[in-house]
Amino acid sequence: MGILTNIVAAEEEELADIGESPHPLDEWSGIERRGIDIAKVAILHSLLTGDEYEQALYQCEPVYIGSEGVLVLRMAEEVVEKLAEMDEEALEQVAYELSATEAFELENWDPAEVEDMILSLAELAQIAESQGQTLFVWMHPLLT
Repeated sequence: MGILTNIVAAEEEELADIGESPHPLDEWSGIERRGIDIAKVAILHSLLTGDEYEQALYQCEPVYIGSEGVLVLRMAEEVVEKLAEMDEEALEQVAYELSATEAFELENWDPAEVEDMILSLAELAQIAESQGQTLFVWMHPLLT
């Protein structure tokens, strides 16, 4: 789990500010987890939308590359909408399926930790939707 990840709700025009921020959670609403990489974001995208993994991976291309290896991804609008509208039972099912994927199993993620992350992400998606914001995924490989 060598990547520090902040997922934040922000305005589209704040993209560069997020990329240059040393710790986006100091400035935006969001969640922090370690070990969330592009592949895991793409798997979540695929589970929520039904898109093939390769298509989801394409949509998870970095939209900002900063100093020190910082990457910022934009979560697809469809992913944010799905997270915001799903009830707790559906979110728990997504978390169960996500924790059973090879990417999470190989790193021994606790299913309860995955569920907590998905529920927190859904709350953040609801905030973003209500304020007309986007979810951005800030990844820093050196802050572990």
